[in-house]
Amino acid sequence: MTLTCVAIDDEPIAIEVLEEYISRTPNLELLKTFNDPFKAIDFIKDNKVQLLFLDIQMPQINGIQLLKSLPEPPLTIFTTAYSTYAIEGFNLDAVDFLLKPFEYDRFLKAVNKAGEYMSYKERPAEISNPSSFIFVKSDYQIIKIDLSDISMIEGMDDYVKIFTSKKMILSNMTMKDILSKLPSPAFTRVHRSFIVSLGHIESVRNKRIKIGEKFIPVGDSFADSFYKLLGEKG
Repeated sequence: MTLTCVAIDDEPIAIEVLEEYISRTPNLELLKTFNDPFKAIDFIKDNKVQLLFLDIQMPQINGIQLLKSLPEPPLTIFTTAYSTYAIEGFNLDAVDFLLKPFEYDRFLKAVNKAGEYMSYKERPAEISNPSSFIFVKSDYQIIKIDLSDISMIEGMDDYVKIFTSKKMILSNMTMKDILSKLPSPAFTRVHRSFIVSLGHIESVRNKRIKIGEKFIPVGDSFADSFYKLLGEKG
């Protein structure tokens, strides 16, 4: 898959590096480069840009502000000399964060992440919503998780903790977002902050679900529907 891309940086040398790296990468098509972020905003709004290489520290408007201003932002790889912006970049769902100066192999790794994510987004519905696994973004990568491995999910504002047999995975999404990826009734919401896998439930007592060493509360507003799934009354 070839991705159309734009590069924005107020430093001419940084633009030259990106142009050279992009020219060496067969699956990238460079549409335009910009030193002026405001001209870039107008161009992105009027053209199909799939991938954005975006500097953060720029005069007039920084890269974080620029990305927030776009109604439908493309996949974004931040390129900056300031590591302090990494967390905010993660919160904006960036594909990757390249710390200047970066070598071509690190650049290519970031581009491959973007390509994998775009391929996933554009899969036909029957493939992108499989019955045996899901994909989630975590720590600047896209992770495939087998549904059979997921025991429970805990929500925390705009993040979810996905507990699997191997590890806990933290992903920047809401409970509504993750629930839309999961098959029902195999996964059901039992509390404002918890989703459980019915197949991993060991026991239920006094509105508390035991899964391994964890006990998950059953919220009052979810109790009736949950116990109906179990064929029991609350």
